[in-house]
Amino acid sequence: MRIAIMGTGGMGGFYGGLLAEQGRDVTFIARGAHLDAIRAHGLRLIGPDAQLHINPAKATDDPSTIDPVDVVLFCVKLYSAESAAELIRPIIGPNTMVISLMNGVDGPDRVANVLGRQHAIGGAAFASAKIDEPGVISFRKGPDRLVFGELDGTVSDRVTAFKELCSGCRFVAEISDDIQSTLWSKFVMLATNAGMTALARQPVGVVYTDPDIRPVAVALMNEALSVAKAKNIAVADDIVTKSLTILESFSPDMYASMYHDLMAERPLEVASFSGLIARLGDELGVPTPHHKTVYACLKPYQNGSHT
Repeated sequence: MRIAIMGTGGMGGFYGGLLAEQGRDVTFIARGAHLDAIRAHGLRLIGPDAQLHINPAKATDDPSTIDPVDVVLFCVKLYSAESAAELIRPIIGPNTMVISLMNGVDGPDRVANVLGRQHAIGGAAFASAKIDEPGVISFRKGPDRLVFGELDGTVSDRVTAFKELCSGCRFVAEISDDIQSTLWSKFVMLATNAGMTALARQPVGVVYTDPDIRPVAVALMNEALSVAKAKNIAVADDIVTKSLTILESFSPDMYASMYHDLMAERPLEVASFSGLIARLGDELGVPTPHHKTVYACLKPYQNGSHT
C-alpha cells in the first residue's frame, strides 16, 4: 500500500515516520522550511526513549507530483480541511482511504463533502507530538494508538489491510466499528483540555488540581457528553471520570496544542471545539454555557492574532 501524509506536523510526522521506519511506502506532504529540512536531511523523530531518522524521506509540497495512493493520513488543522482536501484530489484513486486524523468530530464529514463519502474514514490519534524545529518531530511517551474505521461501521477489507500494514510499527493500530463513538469519547476530553489550557494559560498540572479551575473543566466535559447523548452517540456514562483519570496521568507541564498555537499567534481550532459544541447545543436544546464562554473568550484570537 502506498501512503501519503497530508500535513507533516506533529501527528503526521509521528505516524508517518513510524510507518516509514518499518519500510512502508510513505510520501510526506509538507511546506516551507519544514519541507526543505526533510528534503535535505530527512525526518527526525525524538522521544524520551527513542530517536529515529528517516533519511532519505520522500517529501513534496505538490500532491499532483505523486501517483494515486491507497491511504492518506489527513493530519491538517480543521480550519484547513476543505482546502487541503481539494489539494489532494490528484492522488485519490477509486478506493483511496482518506483517514481523517484531525482533531474534533466533524473532520470525516468535511473530507466527505469535498472528496466523496466513499473516501472518508474516521480516525483518532492518541499520541503527543509536535514540530520542534524544521525536520524534527518531538514526541512524549504515551499510549501511541491509531484508531480508525469506516463511517458506516463496517469492517472493510481496506481498513483491515491498513491495520495489517501497521503491524510491527511502534504504535497500536485498532479498527473501530463505531467511529463516531470513538471520536466523541475523545472529544469530551480534547475540547475541554484545549479550551482550558488555552484560556487559563496553564498546563494540566494546574487545570485539574486547582480547586477553582477543575470544576469548570468538569462542567465542560459534562456539556460535551450531554450534546453527544442528544445526538444519540454511544458515549459511556463514565467518560468524564475516565477522561479526568487520563488527564491526571499526563506530565503536569503538558499543554494542549491550542495553547501552543495561541502563544505562537497561529490560528486556533476553537470554532470546531467549544464553538461546535455550543452550536450543536443550541440546535439540540442542550445548555452549553461553559463552552459558549470558552468560545467567546478565545474567538478574538481564532485567526492567529493577539490583537
